[in-house]
Amino acid sequence: MPATAPDDGGDEATESVEHSLVTIQTSMGDIKLELFNDDAPKTVANFLKLASSGFYDGTTFHRVIPDFMIQGGDPLSKDNDPSNDGTGGPGYSFDDEINDHKLVKGALAMANSGPNTNGSQFFIVTADATPWLDGKHTAFGMVTEGQDVVDAISAVNRDARDRPLESVVVNNVIVE
Repeated sequence: MPATAPDDGGDEATESVEHSLVTIQTSMGDIKLELFNDDAPKTVANFLKLASSGFYDGTTFHRVIPDFMIQGGDPLSKDNDPSNDGTGGPGYSFDDEINDHKLVKGALAMANSGPNTNGSQFFIVTADATPWLDGKHTAFGMVTEGQDVVDAISAVNRDARDRPLESVVVNNVIVE
């Protein structure tokens, strides 16, 4: 069988669980999220696979915009070369799973460079609503605790490219 992108969520383990819980441990505090297994099974399976393998460990939130969002998940953010931040991924892409979840404050969604270009990068919304993004990014989770940490990350000093002046590191992502 050829290598494929993330599991489509069709196995019994994924089907029997409506929501997965994860904690993103950052250098500024913990962010707890509930993932939408039923509404974005491939996206959740991909995120859980990457998190469980340590893929996100040591990456940074490489793009932060107050009252909008924080973005992370780029493995190239580990190399201390800001010129390539936002361009990295896991070496594959997979299709969008657009669903009924709106990209509102606390929403976890896949960052992409166009339709069906999801990989490893994600963002968490800090604005009350982002209707211009609805239907363009797969929402696959929601912050349940630690929105104050998300908001604090979005408020750090940043350069003209929205890169934090001091790194905000993802230490670990714990799958519960």
